[in-house]
Amino acid sequence: MRNVVDGLIGEVFALCRENRTGELADYIPELAAVAPDSFSLCIATSDGYVYESGDAHTEFTIQSISKPLTYGLALADRGLSAVAEKIDVEPSGEPFNEISLDPVTERPRNPMINAGAIAAASLIDGDDPGHRFERLRRCYSRYAGRELSLNEAVYRSEARTGHRNRAIGHMLRSFGIIADDPDAAVDLYFRQCSIDVTCRDLAVMGATLANNGVNPVTHERALAPDLVERVLSVMTTCGMYDAAGDWVTQVGLPAKSGVGGGVLAVLPGQIGIAVYSPRLDAHGNSVRGVQACRELSKELELHFLHVTRAAKSAVRSSYSVAEAPSRQRRGPAERDSLEKFGRRARIYELHGDLLFAGTETAVREITAQSNELEAVAVDIRRVDDVSGVASRMLSDLYDDLGAKGCQLALVDPDGLLGHTTSGLVPAAGGRVFVDLDAALEWCEDTLLDRHCAGARLPESITLAQHPLLSTLSAEQFDRFAGELEIRTIGQGEVIVHRGDPAAGIFLILAGRVSNTLQGADGLPHRITTLAPGMTFGEMPTLIGERFLGDVRADTDVCLAVLPPDRFARLGAEAPGLKIALLERLAAGAYAQMEAAIRSLAPRGRLG
Repeated sequence: MRNVVDGLIGEVFALCRENRTGELADYIPELAAVAPDSFSLCIATSDGYVYESGDAHTEFTIQSISKPLTYGLALADRGLSAVAEKIDVEPSGEPFNEISLDPVTERPRNPMINAGAIAAASLIDGDDPGHRFERLRRCYSRYAGRELSLNEAVYRSEARTGHRNRAIGHMLRSFGIIADDPDAAVDLYFRQCSIDVTCRDLAVMGATLANNGVNPVTHERALAPDLVERVLSVMTTCGMYDAAGDWVTQVGLPAKSGVGGGVLAVLPGQIGIAVYSPRLDAHGNSVRGVQACRELSKELELHFLHVTRAAKSAVRSSYSVAEAPSRQRRGPAERDSLEKFGRRARIYELHGDLLFAGTETAVREITAQSNELEAVAVDIRRVDDVSGVASRMLSDLYDDLGAKGCQLALVDPDGLLGHTTSGLVPAAGGRVFVDLDAALEWCEDTLLDRHCAGARLPESITLAQHPLLSTLSAEQFDRFAGELEIRTIGQGEVIVHRGDPAAGIFLILAGRVSNTLQGADGLPHRITTLAPGMTFGEMPTLIGERFLGDVRADTDVCLAVLPPDRFARLGAEAPGLKIALLERLAAGAYAQMEAAIRSLAPRGRLG
């Protein structure tokens, strides 16, 4: 299912598609015969999801993108010290096919140029050339998550024209870098460069490196974590040849290019990026590949020096309002509707820093469920920082959900997304709340507005309609009504304070009130919200204790109050009336406790 990330990638793809500069690698005849304007762009996440644009399943030869993979296998076969005796890790500042060694160490300057790559190929273990190639092919296949194969035509073309690489091989033999037949090492290098891959394969390879060497699709380990660190380090400084410095400053991702038109880039812990477009620049890098990576890095804020903390999945938890209802007391018809339709509203609690990768995971999860949802609340109270691309992705998500008839709300008390009014965007339908329970109540109301065919809790009732009095006889009702005081309270006023003595039994006739407690943050937090037909103050009155929290008027409120002394007098003067009231109060208290427990437990608030 497409989501807002597909849109962001599609914009970069469309921008780069118009760029037709550069030339094919005509020094290898088979590469000069490919379709020059073929183009694909893929991003694979560290949990194995792949975004594709263009010709993502068109095969092409891996060419020099094989170099870091072979280097990693050589490190695994021989160890860091043994490989370091043969290959340095310094940028060369020279073209990739330069016939030269470092004048001081007399070693190839790094494994990303041809001299270093041929030296690395010579270090692969195996009983014979065929066995060594098969180990390389299986190694690459573990990175890609599928069996890869040799392109015989390209291999023969490389072997027929690769005299410069043979010269490099013999130079390495003359300096003792290669101990055996240099032609065998060069031939293995030709074969590794001639393995066919797709842009999707390369993206998964990049995600495998991003995922500490474990393929996120197959969960098979391709390389040990300490060796992944080494490989990515060399890719950062040397992977783009003599354009490496410009690449690091503008793109800021470990990367490797190939003259077949591929570019592989990695953001450790987050994503692998792959581009295929065979037109090359003067450095031997794909023109569109470089441009696409530069645009993605800028638009998605991917530069590795921008990432200061781990940025994997941002979703801390998610649940429906059926699993975790609000603290708003509901009537029977409302409860029935929410039990039936509550899974159509869902809350997503995010945490950490909202960078591209973490936000992508959240957006993908929400989008995957969006066809079944009518209301979504995204809670970012535990988010520390929001990048520009994350803010844009959430805004695009709002639009996408709205087009499907699903409303989106934010819980953003600190205004991290810059929304200071009740609308997420100028269009109607979105809300921004300062606490989670208010968002839960909004989700419930959204569903009830659409699906509740029965009686909703009214905005006001008469005294005779109050459920506390429903079982009283006419005589009992008249006696009870005569004891009541009618009070009107303005919105925002505190009706009773925490620590106040028992103040009587309060029957709500109009408006809404909330029981609140002050949290460690100094702010009031709702315990439950009560509407017309409900009561409060009964427990302090019955047991003679003080109020445990504040009771606030959320709206203008009309109350009928039975003062404590009058309630006590009923025991002597009208015991039947008092017993009837106690039975109804006990039932109401139990229902209130049940609702509070249901709202707390699924969200881990009791732990």
